[in-house]
Amino acid sequence: MTNQLYAAIHAEEFPAQALLRLRTDLAIQPVAILDGRPPLQTVCSLNRAARLKGADAGLTRLEAETIPGLHLLARCAETEAAARAVLLECAAHFSPRIELVDQGEGQTCCCVLDITGTERLFGAPQTLAMRLRDALADAGLRTSIAVSSNFHTARLKAAAIRGITVIPQGQEALALGRLPLAALQLPADPAEVFAIWGIRTLGELAALPESELIARLGLQARDWRTLAHGELRHTFQPIEPEFSLREFCAFETPVEQIDSILFIGARMIECLATRASTHALSLASLTVTMKLDGGHDWQRTIRPALPTIDRKFLLKLLQLEIGAHPPQSAVLSLTLSAQAGQSSKVQLGLFAPPTPEPSRLDVTIARLKAIAGEDRVGSPVLEDTHRPGSFRMENFTVTNSANTGSVLEVPTQSRMALRRIRPPAHVRVQLESLKPSAFRDREQSYIVAAAYGPWRSSGCWWSTDPWSTEEWDVLAESSTGASLACLLVHNCAQNNWQLEAIYD
Repeated sequence: MTNQLYAAIHAEEFPAQALLRLRTDLAIQPVAILDGRPPLQTVCSLNRAARLKGADAGLTRLEAETIPGLHLLARCAETEAAARAVLLECAAHFSPRIELVDQGEGQTCCCVLDITGTERLFGAPQTLAMRLRDALADAGLRTSIAVSSNFHTARLKAAAIRGITVIPQGQEALALGRLPLAALQLPADPAEVFAIWGIRTLGELAALPESELIARLGLQARDWRTLAHGELRHTFQPIEPEFSLREFCAFETPVEQIDSILFIGARMIECLATRASTHALSLASLTVTMKLDGGHDWQRTIRPALPTIDRKFLLKLLQLEIGAHPPQSAVLSLTLSAQAGQSSKVQLGLFAPPTPEPSRLDVTIARLKAIAGEDRVGSPVLEDTHRPGSFRMENFTVTNSANTGSVLEVPTQSRMALRRIRPPAHVRVQLESLKPSAFRDREQSYIVAAAYGPWRSSGCWWSTDPWSTEEWDVLAESSTGASLACLLVHNCAQNNWQLEAIYD
């Protein structure tokens, strides 16, 4: 039977790490996180640079403001939730069985992985722990990892160390012996009793006689002693983290400059692309949401022609989108959420001309939209209606259409073609017996030799945009003697005539 093996991940000062993982400009600066309602805010978390400046948890806002060079940020629950999801997502690459450990007020984030039987995938426990720590570091999280055959031993040791430790089986009591008794987070009454007895470490607690300890403090004391020996059993309760590509960043002050937004957006896109690539996926769409000063929201969706993880390309599309539709007021927070998609390849023919790269095409289309308008650039799609020439513009996408390999049929006889005029030319029509007898455009006049029709069509009478037309196939002759076969359309609603098409 395979022995159980657990790897505990402990991220201290989690509120500070959650805010700074996207703020690379403040990564090496002294930063303290404030919690509570003004003016009763206190420091709840801080980074190492802030401790070197003399800051500490529990300082009031006024006391923290007296420290020179200390940056103060407000705690954000949504940012911490996004960072916790990233931590669980990185851990899920090494084991699907993860249990999230409750850490009180959320000053730290701790989870335990069941890594039993993963040696063939990731190597020895030391190697797995190093790879796990590096993956979390790439995501912007600084963690400590402890590996043990006992669940609670791994959890307590990870919270007490800095770095990586692997506890051999049978040495759990020795590994926990020097930990302070406060690591057990005992209730106030038994903690006071142990303090009176002079018990300061877990090793001293493990040395107490079991029967006398139970007689004085009850049956729960037996679990504390067993835990200090590294022998307390635990029923593993795994969670199922949901895979969601989402990044959130709240600004301490409203941001008005687009360059500052793009600086944070570049880091967020990099995180999203890295997370998608670890699942062999790409980013099919990117939804940008900004909470603006005044309570309004700004939201746009970027859809590349092909799913991609090119950071520079996605950042360029984000820059063009914000430049074409700038927010109307200062930005309070930025959210990027992506839709995952499969990376696809377009197979070109052997003798087909080369096509531009999809990234260049997307950038070109975005620039054209900024100049001509979004509703004038894209792929035309016919609408489900009988209205002549009714279509809409949709975003351009690349599809892999299968080549049937069929040979094009060459027509054996000539056929008439209808050449549409865009936009239709307005004409003045003369009627005789309700049929066109002559018409004139901007250049010359025509005498109608034969007119066939009318072919009437109408629709949308139930809406605010009804339409009703009469079409005439006309054979006419100009004043210079040239013949013309064309299509004349009478708009009954507006009572005007248009030259819609010419027969070739």
